[in-house]
Amino acid sequence: MDLWQLKVFTSVVTHKSFSKAGKAVHISQPTVSSHIKELETHFNCTLIDRLGREAVPTKAGKLLFSYASRLLSLTGETESVMNDFLGNIKGNLVIGGSTIPSGYIIPRMLGPFAADFPDIFIHLRTGDTAEIIDAILKGDIETGIVGAAIKHPHLIHEKLIDDEMKLIVPASHKWADLEGVECASLFKEVFIAREKGSGTWTTITETMTDAGFSPDRLKIIARLGNTASVIQGIINNAGISILSVIAVEEYINTGRLKALSVKDLNLKRSFYITTHKKRTLSPIAQKFIRFIKKFFNA
Repeated sequence: MDLWQLKVFTSVVTHKSFSKAGKAVHISQPTVSSHIKELETHFNCTLIDRLGREAVPTKAGKLLFSYASRLLSLTGETESVMNDFLGNIKGNLVIGGSTIPSGYIIPRMLGPFAADFPDIFIHLRTGDTAEIIDAILKGDIETGIVGAAIKHPHLIHEKLIDDEMKLIVPASHKWADLEGVECASLFKEVFIAREKGSGTWTTITETMTDAGFSPDRLKIIARLGNTASVIQGIINNAGISILSVIAVEEYINTGRLKALSVKDLNLKRSFYITTHKKRTLSPIAQKFIRFIKKFFNA
């Protein structure tokens, strides 16, 4: 077992594909398979199951992925520290982003960041807020941007950017010409929800509860794992939902979707730069955080 094999393995798990993993690390698919086979021989167990077109980690594979990610992260941090000591700003940085940050916020600053730090390679790990928080707590990633400030003694949340969520309906919906609706009206409509670990869903349920409404009364037809899926569901008249205006701006501008306020709810929220209180950030992570704060005037 060596670090390169672990890098190949984590790439397979991340991309859920041997071929995509090979492209990511610039080796052939047979070579990827060979490295995985050598790891499985070394540990004397199956690490990856091929389920149809997807490569899925076994229980042993999930355990190895957790430790391999931390080991690779520490390796990158070591290189970063030494390069920083020698005055060379280069290395790899693994960051996390929940759905809205990874899809609509972080990409905005990647170009300017790359212009200032051309020798820093960023790997963005996407998940819901709960998954990103868990990765930070485990030490798999150094920092992440999430849509909810989860209370935990080992976490530090710093506000990065404000956001507002609104009720999103298709242009053909009976409410499309309204500016807003009462919260009670939502319970009569078919609703598409995000998964329970998402910052979006956490904000919706907490806001409803604080306003005296029960989220359990919503007629939820489906729970979808990302905002893009929810948007497509709304466009295709599967239901309505509450989403970040940032995520649907393009569809609103083209007239395919309409955004309404919910009169009884305060749906303003923030996105947060999140770090581990007891872990020392690498010099590259510190530079990234300083840059993104300046970029968004945080």
